[in-house]
Formats: sequence, C-alpha cells, structure tokens
Amino acid sequence: MAAVDSTLKALLQPVVEALDCELWGLELQSGGKRKLLRIYIDREDGIGVEDCERVSRQSGSVLDVEDAISGEYILEVSSPGMDRPLYELAQYERYIGEDVSLRLRFAYDGRRNFKGRLVGVDGDEIVLVVADTEYLFPVEGIDKANVVPRF
Repeated sequence: MAAVDSTLKALLQPVVEALDCELWGLELQSGGKRKLLRIYIDREDGIGVEDCERVSRQSGSVLDVEDAISGEYILEVSSPGMDRPLYELAQYERYIGEDVSLRLRFAYDGRRNFKGRLVGVDGDEIVLVVADTEYLFPVEGIDKANVVPRF
C-alpha cells in the first residue's frame, strides 16, 4: 500500500466530516489497470452501510471534479473494522493497552514483523512490549499496523 499524500487527505477530510464521520485513514494501491483508493471512516456510534454509501458518493464527486487521482480508479469506503489499521500517533494513543501487529519499513534486529502489547507513546514513537521485551518504534518507520482483536 502506498502512503496517501497530504493533498488527498486534505481534500477528503472536510467531505467526510461534513457527513458526521471521522476520516480514519486512506490507502492508495496501484497495480493493474486501475488504482484502488480505500477510505476508512469511523464514528463513535458505529458506521453503517448508508454512511459508506454517502461518503462514497460525495468523495467520488470531489475526486472527479478535482481530478485528484490520475487515470481510472476504484473507490472503496468502509469501517476500519475490528482489526483496524493505525496510521497516526493519535490513533495509537487511543489503543494503548491493546495488542497490535506491525510491519516495519526496514528490519530491526533482523526482523520487520512484530506483534505485542501497545503500552505507550513517547514523543513520535510507540512503545510495544513483545515477550517481555520493550521496543520503541518511530511511527514514521512503521509500514503497516493493525489492532489485533480479542475474542
């Protein structure tokens, strides 16, 4: 997944917020003939299909008018789900105490994948405990992170 530039986020955030939702995250995937833009939305009382439909319609119109994505693209709008991806420091702060799996952009101690308990945020780094070992990872160095749901 390619990181979405701040221009695209700045374009879509007001659209999503005007529909009483929170823009949780964006992912832009290139491959094949068309690009895929995923928009994750959230709200305290939950997201329904109708919310996704409204955000999709409005966002699609804005993207087309602004010609924000060159060429053909597919637009998906959904809730982040139980295994929600984490993109920003504030999102990590909301999930302190939860289990998180993450993939680093570059290997640390010979590995890129870690799964452990998110125990804190220190500046621009997250604190992850894996098998009684504490790690500090800068958010900028994380390629992908997801909350691990508990059942």
